[in-house]
Amino acid sequence: MRPIILTAFTLPLLASCGQMDSTPKPLTEKQAALLAKELDGKTAGKPVSCISDFLGTNVIRVSDDILLYRVSGNLVYKNNLRSSCPGLARDDDIIVSEQFSSQKCRGDLLRLVDRTSGISGPVCSLGEFVPYRKDKSAG
Repeated sequence: MRPIILTAFTLPLLASCGQMDSTPKPLTEKQAALLAKELDGKTAGKPVSCISDFLGTNVIRVSDDILLYRVSGNLVYKNNLRSSCPGLARDDDIIVSEQFSSQKCRGDLLRLVDRTSGISGPVCSLGEFVPYRKDKSAG
């Protein structure tokens, strides 16, 4: 068996591979306003693990940690990603979904791809989908 030799170059690379802080950052004022606008008059329901793939066509990027899937004016699914996805909120990159069925499910992967260069960026994992439905009493 050969010994592994670590050089001054490889040590910083290995250190950078450590676990990232997955604590969501606080929302900016603009992000909080967007989230409030989209969920206004709606009540959270029981989280589900999967939603139909066609529901993923109207995606709203709230922050690097939160995506909304708007089905209609009456139903929005909120997804808190399992870990932060740096750059997601900028809305500059294309989201490529790497799913394993005809549904979007908790644990499916999202990859950000630069629109211009085609270079892949961060890979993120979906969390549970919380449905927010318009209150029946609200008009």
